[in-house]
Amino acid sequence: MTMIPKARLELFASLLLLVLASACSKDPGSGPVAVHWDRDVCERCRMVLSNPRFAVQIRYFPPGARSRVAKFDDIGCALLWLDEQPWKNTMKSEIWVADYRTGKWLDARQASYEKVNNTPMEYGLGARPDKPPGSMDLAQAHAHVVEVEKRFGVHGLQLEQTLRRQAAKRQAREKTR
Repeated sequence: MTMIPKARLELFASLLLLVLASACSKDPGSGPVAVHWDRDVCERCRMVLSNPRFAVQIRYFPPGARSRVAKFDDIGCALLWLDEQPWKNTMKSEIWVADYRTGKWLDARQASYEKVNNTPMEYGLGARPDKPPGSMDLAQAHAHVVEVEKRFGVHGLQLEQTLRRQAAKRQAREKTR
């Protein structure tokens, strides 16, 4: 009977444990992960993710730890959240956006963005894989989101619509006095 050297046995056991640990993990370490619609919440605004056409995921790599994935309901929430992160300019992070027409995941740096109505947080941008005339790249989409946020303070057109409704109610009350 041949004896296996202790060092080889330890190496084999370590490799086996590594393979088993990685097999148990459902996260591949790259790319988007499954979204639990109507259960997962936006990392920034805490709204439940319910519209697969506008979802965003950012996979980031904290020092000394496995990658983590933050999920968002709108490209605006994702880009504003990303602005607050110390690692925001690292190219290692991955940004995935849903094609607003099909819901398929796209690399946000390769996608184009066009103005659309009725996005979850009313930043008004939808991602797509092709580049139609008038569409924006990610840097231009970021500038659009920042401008919307500056104009309305919080979450784009929702605030403007609320303010208009409130003003109309005040005017109606004043007319009846």
